[in-house]
Amino acid sequence: MYAIVDIETTGGHASANGITEIAILIHNGKEVTEQFRTLVNPGIPIPIYIQSLTGINDDMVRSAPRFNEVAQQIYALLHDKIFVAHNVNFDFSFLHYHLAAAGLHLQTRKLCTVRLSRKIIPGLASYSLGRLCKEVGIEVVERHRAMGDAQATSKLFSMLLEKDHEGHINRTLNPRSKEQSLPPHLPKEDMDKLPSVSGIYYFHNSKSKVIYVGKARNIKKRVSSHFANNKPGKQKQEFLRDIHHISFQECGTELMAFILEAIEIKRLWPAYNRSLKKFEHAYGLYSFDDQNGYLRLAVDKRNKFSKPFYTFNKILDGHAMIKNLIAEFNLCPKLCFVQRNNEPCISINEQVCKKACEQIESPASYNERVINALSKLKSALPSFMVIDEGRNLSEKSCILIEEGQFYGMGYISTDLKDEDMVDLKKYLTPYASNDYIRNMVFNYSIRYPLKVR
Repeated sequence: MYAIVDIETTGGHASANGITEIAILIHNGKEVTEQFRTLVNPGIPIPIYIQSLTGINDDMVRSAPRFNEVAQQIYALLHDKIFVAHNVNFDFSFLHYHLAAAGLHLQTRKLCTVRLSRKIIPGLASYSLGRLCKEVGIEVVERHRAMGDAQATSKLFSMLLEKDHEGHINRTLNPRSKEQSLPPHLPKEDMDKLPSVSGIYYFHNSKSKVIYVGKARNIKKRVSSHFANNKPGKQKQEFLRDIHHISFQECGTELMAFILEAIEIKRLWPAYNRSLKKFEHAYGLYSFDDQNGYLRLAVDKRNKFSKPFYTFNKILDGHAMIKNLIAEFNLCPKLCFVQRNNEPCISINEQVCKKACEQIESPASYNERVINALSKLKSALPSFMVIDEGRNLSEKSCILIEEGQFYGMGYISTDLKDEDMVDLKKYLTPYASNDYIRNMVFNYSIRYPLKVR
């Protein structure tokens, strides 16, 4: 037995919206045997645009029952049936949420007439209920009202049962298929193509634009987890509705997947990614020539157009480093913005300040010490490779850090010897470095020193 359901609501997600109308048609696989319909008082005002779409206004629902007053009756109709709806996860999420609030746990198998129509009646321009019904000759009475849409869905479902010569409905109902949990517009073929390896995956919208990038040790398992629950919140429901396609890239290791995810989020700026978009160290060490020709050092906030010599999470760390350079190389505290008053320049170490700030020492003499300070700082930045597993037995993965910065990564042949590593860069794809990636690779190299060359 099937329960064909349509609801009207005050908005697009259950956790902050109410139901205004419910229609349930009990279908035995051949015809409708029972009907249920009621307006529902949602307990909140119905937005004007919803009123104009459905024709249901606040006056109409004022004397209607609250959901908890009809919850037991609705549960009795649904709990032992197969739940059928056009975009089933939307209707199910609302009823599951509001039934749970009434103390009733709805757990049923589901069928989505959007997904089934794409399989059984392929090639149509649109699978929205109105346009689909027009294409196949089903008249819709009272569009955007629960009973009118439920009756149209019932006629469509009867047609799908009749045309399903390849057994799509039975395969969908198989618990092992997991298709019932998929977003309405996502082809199951996309899920079937996903590998069980490390890598990154992309969710695309109807225009093929990437809306989410994720990383995984097991791509297939991780993508499936996105659809394992049907949370009633706005973000989750909009996210599921926007997914039309999935693509992926395999990676040799989980570390490479983490790095590639960060790179792709920065490149594509997907709408549903929140983390990694803004991770950067907040401060940097900069050098520049002033108008008198003196090379100056400064710690300042970072911006997207700047290229600091060194980066820091905290400004105090930057000040500590610059003071160490002043002491070791006898730099001028005023030219390094450490001393900001008009008092005579005070040397940080035991050496005598050479008064570059008063232009007593020449720029050439002073700048030589600044260059030596930066050279020492640069020489302390390590260069190394992380050599790890590849995507297959004939290759190894390689991540290169050059002078403390992430250079890039790629795959090299297992036949490449250590003495050939001078030619390594031609096998790697260069990427823009950032602090998040650099720190990940540094931490990994400390945890796994045997993989470092």
